[in-house]
Amino acid sequence: MDWRPIHRWLGLVAGTIALILGITGAVLAVDSVRDAWQSVPAAADLPVAALAQRVSATISGAEEIRRLPSGDIVVYAFDAGRAMASRVDPADGRVLGPYRPSGLSHWFKKLHRSFLLGDAGRLGAAAVALGMLLLSVSGLMLMLRRMGGWRRLADRMRGSLVQRLHAATGRAVLVVLLLSSATALYMSAATFDLVVLDAGSEPDVVSVQIAQAELPAGRLPLLQGLRVGDLRRLGFPSAADPEDTWKVTTAQGQGWVDRYSGQTLAWQDATAAQRIHDWAMLLHTGEGAWVWALVLGPAGASIPLFWVTGLILWRQGRLPRPRLADNSPSAQADVLIFVASETGSTWGFAQTLHDALVRSGHRVHTNSLEHFQVGTAARRVFLLAATYGEGQPPAHAARALERIARTPVTAAQVAVLGFGDRQYPAFCAFAEALDAALGAQGWSTLLPLTRIHQQSAQEFARWGQDLARALGEPLELAYRPRLPPTTELQLLSRQDYPGGADQPAVILRFGLPAQRWRDRLAGQGLARFVAGDLLGVLAPGSGAPRYYSLASGRRDGFVEICVRRLPGGVCSGFLHGLQPGDSIQAFVRPNPGFALDGERRPVVLIGAGTGVAPLVGFIRANARRTPMHLYFGARDPARDFYFGAELERWLGEKRLASLRTVFSRVANGGGYVQDALHRDAGRVRALLARGAAVRVCGSRPMAQGVARVLDDILGTLRLSVAQLKAKGRYAEDVF
Repeated sequence: MDWRPIHRWLGLVAGTIALILGITGAVLAVDSVRDAWQSVPAAADLPVAALAQRVSATISGAEEIRRLPSGDIVVYAFDAGRAMASRVDPADGRVLGPYRPSGLSHWFKKLHRSFLLGDAGRLGAAAVALGMLLLSVSGLMLMLRRMGGWRRLADRMRGSLVQRLHAATGRAVLVVLLLSSATALYMSAATFDLVVLDAGSEPDVVSVQIAQAELPAGRLPLLQGLRVGDLRRLGFPSAADPEDTWKVTTAQGQGWVDRYSGQTLAWQDATAAQRIHDWAMLLHTGEGAWVWALVLGPAGASIPLFWVTGLILWRQGRLPRPRLADNSPSAQADVLIFVASETGSTWGFAQTLHDALVRSGHRVHTNSLEHFQVGTAARRVFLLAATYGEGQPPAHAARALERIARTPVTAAQVAVLGFGDRQYPAFCAFAEALDAALGAQGWSTLLPLTRIHQQSAQEFARWGQDLARALGEPLELAYRPRLPPTTELQLLSRQDYPGGADQPAVILRFGLPAQRWRDRLAGQGLARFVAGDLLGVLAPGSGAPRYYSLASGRRDGFVEICVRRLPGGVCSGFLHGLQPGDSIQAFVRPNPGFALDGERRPVVLIGAGTGVAPLVGFIRANARRTPMHLYFGARDPARDFYFGAELERWLGEKRLASLRTVFSRVANGGGYVQDALHRDAGRVRALLARGAAVRVCGSRPMAQGVARVLDDILGTLRLSVAQLKAKGRYAEDVF
């Protein structure tokens, strides 16, 4: 079952109204805590008879004693025809002062329970509670799917900041929201008599030994056996009606007592429905359990956060499909493009491919993947597919595989292009499923399956070159992503390294511009970034950004990157030409799957060349002295030992637990980082057995070599790199 549409629409409809319930619920929970802390409760073993005796001695005309959920004892009485309500000290019956319920709290309760609309509002609140229950269940199902099952539910969240806020907060308060919505439904059912709480009509009881003197309250056997902790109400017999009786209501039931003999005239046990209602009231309001109210308050206050982050995610998922020029009818097109996109971003790549093929003279039809249909005129079919969560298709394409299976095979050639993030173990899994399904049916392949990491325009352009060769015609795929607003950064300092093979490198440190608090709150500009995020730099005259891993976080007070100059590289050449005082236009793209925020386990850091930059950022931010072990590979310690002085200093400060360096172009340099890992196999195995996280940054061949070595090392632990990735312990940033 696909829970995503259910979750989204419930969140938009019920979630909007639930904002009121969440905020008012949080306020009422605070009231419950305040009342409990200010109350004067009775001793746990105090008999009801003793309390009644003390009240009778201190308050004339007492008619009823009530024990509030906070534990306070309130006595209602008439004095000279005037109604009174007084708080009393149960230890001696002394009046502590008048009891005046808060008018503001009463207003909040009415708003929470009925939106101030009476029975119609109560029905609406019940409907919202049902929506919140389904919203919580659907959220749990989606979280289980995203995390990979119950066993991984407590693993570290991945995704963008908004996704992590939405999911992590939901995981923290999910049980509370489930209980709150379920109890609200039960209480609503009782309000509208769908659940019968009473045991039946009250028995017809009267006191008959009127000639006798009344027994004092302290000598009534039933009241002697009851404890104040169980008391709800105790009604005194009316002085004006000699046949009237004592009536006591407790958590266990209610009883009637003869005022003259002390005999228990009748007793009704509380029904199961009433007991469930009592528990529902406690769990929903926290009244009578202030510790639980401390949990309910933040849970209610979290609903606005749920709603805002959910709304942002919904809006991201509804990015408008681009307008496609010359979108030929499907039956007349010789090229078909089908798109599966969860957030709409894949459509930008589809538009680029569509426009390029139209310019080459093709008749192109582009549509969503759920409309997969191939006519006899089609010669080429392209499927551009993003993967959601742990390998699921985007919501709109949930039945695409079934549709493809029903489509007759034609002579058209097909090519599948997948979009995803390598930090997830199910990287491009849906695209793989599409490619396998097409192959199993016998479709002819134009190009093998290609996977695009993090919407890389460069990888897409390389795929376009492969496609041009396969088609035998010129084709250029110049994808221009929608870019966030840029920020001007001024260069503070540079540190040059000669490098080798005419590829020098430089460490560039930029100042952080002043930022208004409103912009920071809205997340605009460089409001928040951490080491391992990506700095997108726009070289003058270039519309495509180049991304560089950040060696610093915002708390460091500067922006730092390490850049190797590539032959013919427009952006790297521009950056190498900067001098202190010069400026660039840049923005930050989060890289949450690679970050190490709050990591407390040991960490194995593996980097080569300029790939050491984000690892340096992790070490720099390691104020907690988490054990971090760095394996760093370069060519020559005299030419490209990046951040060498800083690493030595951090070793002394214990921010870095150990440093292993290898240099491939000098005698006895140790080879490559893979070789260092192999030599240290026992030590690395011990760290991994202790739950160490792994971060790898550098070239793709290096990362592949590291993964092979670590698979060998992990073999004796019956683990693999793939398993570590699935648990969020292993992540790569490769280029």
